[in-house]
Amino acid sequence: MLVLVETWESIRDFVATGGDVLFVVAMALFLMWVLMIERYWFLLVEFPRMHKGIVAKWDARQDTTSWYAHRIREAWVSEASEKLDERMLIIKTLVAMCPLIGLLGTVTGMISVFETMATQGTGNPRLMASGISMATIPTMAGMVAALSGVFFSTRLEARAKMAKEKLIDSLPHH
Repeated sequence: MLVLVETWESIRDFVATGGDVLFVVAMALFLMWVLMIERYWFLLVEFPRMHKGIVAKWDARQDTTSWYAHRIREAWVSEASEKLDERMLIIKTLVAMCPLIGLLGTVTGMISVFETMATQGTGNPRLMASGISMATIPTMAGMVAALSGVFFSTRLEARAKMAKEKLIDSLPHH
C-alpha cells in the first residue's frame, strides 16, 4: 500500500512540475493505447474467426475460377482488409499529435519563464526554473508517448498486413 501512495505522489509531483499540458498528453496516450489494444484483440481473437468463415465460404463454392468468383473473392478480401485497417489512421494521428502536444507545453512553459522575467527580472533563477520545467517535461512526455506509439503501431500494421496476405493465400483461385 505504501508503494502505491509513493507512486501516486511522484506522479502527482511530475504532473505539477510539467503543467496542465501533461493531462492532454496523458489523454492522447490513453486513447492511443486503448485503440491499439483493441486492434491487437481484433487481430488475435476476432480476425482468426473471420478468416475461417471466409475460407469456409470460399471452399463451399463450386465455382472458384470464373470472373464472378474472382470478384467475390476480391470483395471478401477487401472487406477483411478494411476491418484489419480500421482505426489505424486514428492511431497514427495520435502518435503524430503527441510530440506536438508536448511542444505546446514547451511554448506555455517558455511563456511562463518570460512572464517571470518581465515581472521579477533575471536575477532569480529559481523563479524561472519552474517555467523551464513546464517547458521541458511535456516535450519529453510527448516524445516518450509518441515513441511507444510508433513502435507498437508499426508492429500492429505489419501483423495486419501479414494477416491479409495469409487470407489471400488461403483462397486459391485457379
